[in-house]
Formats: sequence, C-alpha cells, structure tokens
Amino acid sequence: MKKNVQELKAIAKTVRGDIVSMLTESASGHPGGSLSAADIVTALFFGEMNIDVNNPKDENRDRFVLSKGHAAPVLYSALARKGYFPVEELKTLRKIGSRLQGHPSMRCLPGIDMSTGSLGQGISSAVGMALAGKIDNKSYRVYTILGDGELEEGQVWEATMCAAHYKLNNLTAFIDFNGLQIDGNIEEVMNPSPIDTKFEAFGWNTIIIDGHNMDEILAAIEKAKACTDKPTAIICKTVKGKGVSFMENKASWHGTAPSKEQCMQALTEIGGDR
Repeated sequence: MKKNVQELKAIAKTVRGDIVSMLTESASGHPGGSLSAADIVTALFFGEMNIDVNNPKDENRDRFVLSKGHAAPVLYSALARKGYFPVEELKTLRKIGSRLQGHPSMRCLPGIDMSTGSLGQGISSAVGMALAGKIDNKSYRVYTILGDGELEEGQVWEATMCAAHYKLNNLTAFIDFNGLQIDGNIEEVMNPSPIDTKFEAFGWNTIIIDGHNMDEILAAIEKAKACTDKPTAIICKTVKGKGVSFMENKASWHGTAPSKEQCMQALTEIGGDR
C-alpha cells in the first residue's frame, strides 16, 4: 500500500535511525550518503514503486538500482521495513556470513535487482533494464540513484547517451547532489556541475528539487512519468549526513561509523519510531 506524505516522512525518520544503528553495530560503513538519500529511497519504496514482497521476481515489477552502492544501508533499511527480510537482521550489516554485505548483492537478498558498488556501473545496468522493458513491451519503470561524485565516472555518460538514444522514458535517475565525496567538495575534486545542463545536453529531461522535500520528490516522479520521449534526471539538492547535526555537510562522515555515544545523540536528533 502506498503511503501519504506524512507517513512517508515518518518512515524516512525510521530509515535514518536504522542507518545510524546498523553502522554503529558494524563499526564500519557509509553514513553520509546513506542519510542524504533516505527521503528519495523512502518515496520510491513506500510511495511509488510497483513491487510485491511476496513475489520479488515478478517480471512486471518496477526495478530499482542503487548505483551509489556504498549507500547500501539506506537500501537495506527500506527492504527490511518493506518486509523483504526481518528488521532484526539489520544488525548483521557487514558481519561475516551476513546477507547484508558492504555493497548490495542480488545473490544475497530478495528485493535487490542489481549488485552494485563499482561506481558508474549501476546506471548502466538500469539502462539495460529499461531497454529490455521496451523490447519486451513491459510497462514497468526503472529507477536508479547516483551520487554526485559518481558523475565523475566516464561510464555514467556513456550510459546516459545510450538511454537518450533509445528514448527510454521508462527510466528515471535521481542524482543525490549533496556536494561532497570521500575526498572532499566535488567542485574541488572533479567538478561535474552544472549537472542539469549536462544531462540536458545528452538528451534527458531534467528536474531540480529539494531532495529532502517529500512533496517535491513525489511531484518530480509524476513529471518524469508524464515525459513520453526521453529519460528523466531528477537532480536532488541534499545534505550529506542529513538529520544528524554533527554529520551534516561533513565529508569526513562519508565512510566513518559513529561510536555508541554518537549513535545515541544521532537517534535522539532523528526521532521517529524504530
């Protein structure tokens, strides 16, 4: 069942709490980019996508590819809260024998449509899925999330060109534009801006939104669905580490797990049910 905006906001808080908790338990992982993508992932899994936890391989389901695979915690939380596997299993993140590896593996968990981790390859897989849907005359849609730093990968633009060439209007790419990557500010490392005009130059429909505004996210998805002749890129202005004051806008929290004390502070700040 699709949720209303207030319900989605509450779920997003729960997802953020899960992210902080599981990373504290594992003592490793990527909190910054997981937290910045939480609202987008929540909107897709609980407000938009046609998916069935009882039939995760339904050929008519919508597809999701986390191209920025290091943000696996946000995907794991969404899958668990959706019912694909027990929530209690989240505490096994990155542990030996766990199904929750450091990057998503389609061989390990139901609900994962593509194994990701090598940046640039996720959107390529998403393009392939969307093209297959066109060839097979299927009505499913394909959604993918890329990091802004990931746009520095040349393969991203090869895939982008391919998607436009085949007029894959069933493909929507969200760009998690938080401005930071592991090495620092994206403008200083390898500036991909202006992101919208680059996608437009490659033949995409583009939309710019506040990536933490649930109303704007849902409205952008509807606009993407209404575009009939090209794929859509939704550039989401986000905050790395969103929801946790000491993590927000700090590149140092790209791949640093919080301590138990920091976890308690973060959970208090996030609020919501867990």
